[in-house]
Amino acid sequence: MSDRRRNILGQRGEGLAAEYLQEIGYCIVERNYRNHYGEIDIIAQDWTHSAFGDKSKTIVFVEVKTRKNNLFSFPSEAVTQRKQLQISKVALEYLAHNNLTEVAARFDVVAILLPDSGSSQIELIKNAFDLSGIF
Repeated sequence: MSDRRRNILGQRGEGLAAEYLQEIGYCIVERNYRNHYGEIDIIAQDWTHSAFGDKSKTIVFVEVKTRKNNLFSFPSEAVTQRKQLQISKVALEYLAHNNLTEVAARFDVVAILLPDSGSSQIELIKNAFDLSGIF
């Protein structure tokens, strides 16, 4: 697959992921956020309810992986430890720059299959990884 077709597929997947996340209650803050460490596909807020009824904000850094099929691997398997490290560095810089170091944060992955025929499949993996196994 050419780079151009891969970019089109990736952009389509990111759009579907953003729509899906909004449908389930996430508030999209930024898309394709870049700093000197790299890029995060989607930064969102997820408001969760505690057992006491109060709401707390969680910043969610979302990596989107889109594939036409899973012949070689599932989309989520492309989020390797190296990719996790890069995303983590971007996220930590984002949190520090925006004075959000005291806010809860997590890393989610949205895996999308977009076959040429048939329906698309979207899978959300919440807390797909954390920083404890990376640094």
